[in-house]
Parts: sequence; C-alpha cells; structure tokens
Amino acid sequence: MSTAFKRILIITSIMVLFIMSVVHSSAPEKKRILVVSSYHREYRWSQETNEGLCAALKEIGYFDNDEQISEYTKNDYVETSKTVVKKLWMNTKKKKLAEEIAGAVSKITKLTNDFKPDIIMLGDDNAANYIGNQFLDAEIPIVFWGVNNTPVKYGLVDSIEKPGHNVTGVYQTGYYKDSLELLKKIAPKIKTFAILSDDTSSGRSHVKKIERLAHKDSLPVKLVETVVEGNYKEWKRKALELQDKVDALFIAQYSGLMDEEHIYVSTEKVTEWYIKNIKIPEAAVQGQFVKQGMLCSADDSGYNQGHLAVHIVHDILTNGKSPATYSTVSPKRGPLMVSKRRAEMLGISFTDDMGIEEYH
Repeated sequence: MSTAFKRILIITSIMVLFIMSVVHSSAPEKKRILVVSSYHREYRWSQETNEGLCAALKEIGYFDNDEQISEYTKNDYVETSKTVVKKLWMNTKKKKLAEEIAGAVSKITKLTNDFKPDIIMLGDDNAANYIGNQFLDAEIPIVFWGVNNTPVKYGLVDSIEKPGHNVTGVYQTGYYKDSLELLKKIAPKIKTFAILSDDTSSGRSHVKKIERLAHKDSLPVKLVETVVEGNYKEWKRKALELQDKVDALFIAQYSGLMDEEHIYVSTEKVTEWYIKNIKIPEAAVQGQFVKQGMLCSADDSGYNQGHLAVHIVHDILTNGKSPATYSTVSPKRGPLMVSKRRAEMLGISFTDDMGIEEYH
C-alpha cells in the first residue's frame, strides 16, 4: 500500500468520523419521561388512565406505533424514535401501612434520580403527594393526574389557576351530583341514601365532597348516614345494616379494603359479594365500578385524565410552557353509565330517551 493511498485512507476516515459526530450532535436528544402510578397494574382505573396516556402519546408522536404501546404497557418501559418512557408502581392499594409507603417512596426517589427524567408524570393522589413533594421546586417539571377534588391540599400548587412551582396537572372534579341524578332517574322512588367507602385517601376525599354537597341541599336525595371502613369484614357488615336504613347507597370507594390478616381484597371479590347481598340500588363514583357490576355512575373518566395530562406534558417539553403558570385543569365528564345486568337484578328498567350514553 503506497504512502499516498494511506494518507487518503486516513483523511477519508477522519472525514467520516467528523460527519458522523456532526450528525449525532445535531440529532435531538430523546425526551425521558418517568411515569409513577399510585396503584397496581391490575387496578381497572390504572388501566383506563394508561389507555388515555398511551393514546395521547401516539397522537402527538412520542410513540411511533401500537406495538410500542403494547411494549410499554407490558414491560413498563419503551424507547421510541423521540422518547424513553419508564413506569414505576407504588402499589398503595395493597401496601398502605406507613412503613410500606415510606419504603416505596425511598425506592422510587432513587430510581427517579438514576433515570434522570426530563419530566415526571404522577398518577393519582399518593404519587402526587408522596413523590411530588420529594421533587417540589426541583428543576424537573411534574405533571399529575387523578388527584381528587383539588391538588392544593398537598401543597404542590399555590392555587388552581396559578400553581407557582414546578408542578401542574389534571384533577378529578367528581360528578357526585350527576351520579345521584342518574340514579334518581332510573330509580325514581328513592328518597334517602348513605355513603359507603373504604378508608383510603381517595375514599375519604370523595366522602367529604358528597357530604358538603348534601349540607348545601344540592343533591336530589337525602343523605342519612356515612360509613368509612377499611376492614372488609366490617365493611360487609355495615353494608348489610345500611340497606335496612336507606333507599340507596353511594359507593365512594372500595378498592382499598383489607381482610383480618391485613391482606388486600380485590375489587372483583368485593363486587361479587356486594351484588349478591345488597338488594338496593347504588351509584358509584367512577365508571370502572359499573364495569365491575355496580348499578350506575356519571363517569369521572380515567381515560380523559391520562389523555389530558400528556397534552400538558407536550406543552411543557415541546412548547416551552412553565408549570408555574400553567393552570391545573379538570377534563370533561365521561359517559353516563348503567350496568344492564345489575339493573335487571334490581328490577330496574330504563330507556334510551333517559340520556344514558353508555351501559354494560
């Protein structure tokens, strides 16, 4: 090989390396999105919010195709042409003792720092509260969804309109009045109701809002009693007692019940017992419970929560919006839902002209 040819080869190699380095340096870095869910993969609400989140990520272009949606949903991780998305679970429906939550927070905080996200998405109250406050006023922007009634209560935002920090997001208004009006429409003879809830942050939040509405005489039926109970055995006993006192129930929450050994009781198991033993009609706080068998709900849509949160993420990452000045929002209500099977069990009939948008 001649000396001249060697020189040409060296120069060519240098030029190729230079071009490759320029191309690499000019290519935009992939955005790193960390998603933290308060709950667990099998929980229907978490599935609904994930569906909305994934749909929006694909619509905007962060996900390239449906295969990446499937990969992310299955593995809690995906790398696309524009993003790296990772998901972590707090599992606070099943593990809600103080020391269990503290352990989850410590682990997730470390994993977050290791992942080095460009933005953090926090699903529902516990993630927003516990993880959000670990990174409040940090450089990393935070977007939450699924916070019940108002995000101000956790100190993450100064107000709904002017968050003031590095945090903004989507909260749940709660369509309690709409749900009771739907119940009254399909079961017009009811006059009184009681609230039945588990003893969780979500359940207590719903209970307070319903009680405030009842105090203002804003509801179509009279509130007689409220039960908040975390023990499954006691929850069942009190449910049986309530059906002898009132015409209907409002099911605020039942996804955090524990048995005598403090082991989580699935919502499917609770629903199976409930529909076999409770003979009065009920409204539920979310459509997910109607899908499991409860009678009706004006759905506070999980899909809409996740979908809208991604649009806020896009405004921050791509359009330069600041969480401090980005008003928190609540999406439009989901469909009016009635379980056809439960209605038949209770001898309730309804027609299309009642304005029911969807039933199962």
